[in-house]
Amino acid sequence: MSEQSSPQPVDRPAPPEPSGVDLARVALRAAKEQAKARGAAAAQKKQARRGGGLRSGARADGRDPMALGAAINRLITERGWETPAAVGGVMGRWPQIVGEDLAKHCVPVKFDDEPDARVLTVQCDSTAWATQLRLLAPRLVARLNEDLGHGTVRVIKVLGPGAPRRGYGPLRAPGSVGPGDTYG
Repeated sequence: MSEQSSPQPVDRPAPPEPSGVDLARVALRAAKEQAKARGAAAAQKKQARRGGGLRSGARADGRDPMALGAAINRLITERGWETPAAVGGVMGRWPQIVGEDLAKHCVPVKFDDEPDARVLTVQCDSTAWATQLRLLAPRLVARLNEDLGHGTVRVIKVLGPGAPRRGYGPLRAPGSVGPGDTYG
């Protein structure tokens, strides 16, 4: 086996000691760093006395005041209420969307925003207007999706006029369920 020789230390000349102007620069740099550290510590103490926390500065950030409309839009976006808010807008603009004649006789009642359903329920005051709305439903769905975004409304459920609730008279047999209990 051959012996490996270890490297011999190389004598390098030591860097010269700072003197004069170099020494003054080093001392000035150290003094600046110490002053900066003292200033930061004093600023922290001062802020802690004032109540701490972040302060608003010259540049815009999330804590600045904003217009009411912008705040509401931000809230709607953060909460994921875009579809319900848009459908609520449709309920308010119903006469402009379907026309004055149809809006006088057909009123949107409810919107089911389940992803599988997306059904707009409309109540009509007569069977003739309910039939008319059923015929217009495909075009109305296309118009609503144009305003609200594709796929927002899939089906329009049309309800005819509601019949008055049948009340029971003063003469009623105990345990009967109404007029239907006499038929087989």
